Amino acid sequence: MLVQKYKDMLSKKSVIRELSEFATARGQEIGYENVFDYSLGNPSVPVPKAFTDRMIQMLATRDPMELHGYSPSLGITSVREAIAASLEQRFGIPYRKEHIFMATGAAGALAHAFRLVTEPGDEILTFAPYFPEYGPYVNLTGAVLKVVPPNTETFQINFPAFEEMLTDKVMAVLINTPNNPSGIVYSTETIQKLTDLMRKKSEEYGHDIYLISDEPYREIVFAGVDAPCVSKFYDNTIMCYSFSKSLSLPGERIGYVAINPACKDAEDMIVMCGQISRGIGHNCPPSIIQLAVADVLDKTADLSVYETNMNLIYDCLVELGFTVVKPGGTFYIFPKALEPDAVIFCNKAKKYDLILVPADNFGAPGFFRMAYCISTEKVKRSLDAMRKFVEAEYKH
Repeated sequence: MLVQKYKDMLSKKSVIRELSEFATARGQEIGYENVFDYSLGNPSVPVPKAFTDRMIQMLATRDPMELHGYSPSLGITSVREAIAASLEQRFGIPYRKEHIFMATGAAGALAHAFRLVTEPGDEILTFAPYFPEYGPYVNLTGAVLKVVPPNTETFQINFPAFEEMLTDKVMAVLINTPNNPSGIVYSTETIQKLTDLMRKKSEEYGHDIYLISDEPYREIVFAGVDAPCVSKFYDNTIMCYSFSKSLSLPGERIGYVAINPACKDAEDMIVMCGQISRGIGHNCPPSIIQLAVADVLDKTADLSVYETNMNLIYDCLVELGFTVVKPGGTFYIFPKALEPDAVIFCNKAKKYDLILVPADNFGAPGFFRMAYCISTEKVKRSLDAMRKFVEAEYKH
């Protein structure tokens, strides 16, 4: 007999993926260059040349078994050492290889983090708007994801609701900054207030509450934005990182878990990650990709296009009368729809070949997400379509 919970999920597919598939099909009809597809957060800038050069050099000169064999269960030692040294230099936190576990992207890192600190029935809190896949990521471990409602004025944390929901059942708090889908970066003031409250409640309840920081967009922060290192504020922080966005490598599925050295039992937790892998199959990320990223830890793809695109879109949305909080990073913007039902709004937009994602599944009904990781030339053409859409549907 097939497992019912997975059969049930078939009727709850990712709206992002469904819209991306719609855009692809529409592109086959009219040419994909004429479809303004803002659905999928797939990086649109090339990988750094240094990464490509390193891959070519290794393939030409290194032992194939070193490149293509299994890595140690915690990751390649030299890679873990390089990541720890980079984090220490950048953030002033004394990471060592014993605090680093190589993972299959941020999703793989999160899969280990959740299982490190929760038992079935425990709660994890996150903040709307949030990445919808957090639901299955958490709930299929046996833990329970609870979502704090959004502060729609700023998309910083809704602290009154958070404090009310931070009960003794909560074993971890999951944050994502810079944030998908809002593009907001949590400020130093927000992180300080969050961690102060978590320390207070940990002491009150007599058990640790862990902060799981999902950071795939850490390097995409715009000029002048306050973007603090979360781990510097709270000892019991588990950083979950991916190189997918910083290096434009989403298909390579490479990232890591970095546990704050000040966290109690930090080194045991990393060793435990190796045991968790035995049960969930996130074993041994590709050896060649581990080795390659270790050589480009101080580099990123050319991320400047995202800020250029954001400013073009933000200015147009404001001009057209949208309510929108200006993003501080990522490649997402999160306006309020021009009618109460964002699903209806986004369906209307399809007539103008604008593929927008309604935010009901992100925990913020009435809003929609645009993933502007497309060429600037295409962004500029899409703005004419947006103006026609708004004029025809909402200003006649």
